[in-house]
Amino acid sequence: MEAIKANEINEIIRRQIQNFQAGVTVTEVGTVIKVGDGIAEVHGLEKVMAGELLEFPNDVRGLALNLEEDKVGVVLFGDYQTIKEGDMVKRTGRIMRVPVGEAMIGRVVDALGNPIDDKGPIITDQFNEIERIAPGIVDRQPVREALQTGLKAIDAMVPIGRGQRELIIGDRQTGKTAVAVDTIINQKGKDVICIYVAIGQKASTVAQVVKTLEDNGSMSYTIVVKATASDPAAMQYLAP
Repeated sequence: MEAIKANEINEIIRRQIQNFQAGVTVTEVGTVIKVGDGIAEVHGLEKVMAGELLEFPNDVRGLALNLEEDKVGVVLFGDYQTIKEGDMVKRTGRIMRVPVGEAMIGRVVDALGNPIDDKGPIITDQFNEIERIAPGIVDRQPVREALQTGLKAIDAMVPIGRGQRELIIGDRQTGKTAVAVDTIINQKGKDVICIYVAIGQKASTVAQVVKTLEDNGSMSYTIVVKATASDPAAMQYLAP
């Protein structure tokens, strides 16, 4: 019996040796030569692409923007204060992308599309590059459907269409956010998806806006992107 078991073991080992394939994975890595104010200069990434996502230690990510002859300028996302000179940087080989799709509706996310509302992960296999060519004028649908803000004075004087840009400008504390939030609330049941991007605001202010939308049942068709005053400058740049 022992001889039979030994033969079986030998046969298993022999098969594993025959099927063994030695693979070599080549990864281009660079070194941080300078870091400060959320921006790192990296040496050694000769084939890096503009807009490529880079991996730093301590789960910090970076976006390659400034491609120079002997170095690359990278904006850092996350806790960039943990990055120091001499740290190793890895290429991911993919252009910076964020998740999209219906799974995002009703969620509060950061500028990278990570959920920050304690409602679990966002499960989607759809991604869009953050820097992409906009469709040409001929490819776009014409503005033919009205978008009502729910404020009679604005709807009477300023006809706004779906797909149209409209600037809300005014001094601080004059109600610009209130107009935007009222417009979102007024889209209930009108087959409109609203995206509220908060850049440089206090986290408490954004939380109040989210609560107002939830109280009015408007989060079921709204996405909130948050890059508050306490977030790194790179996240605020990326949010819109």
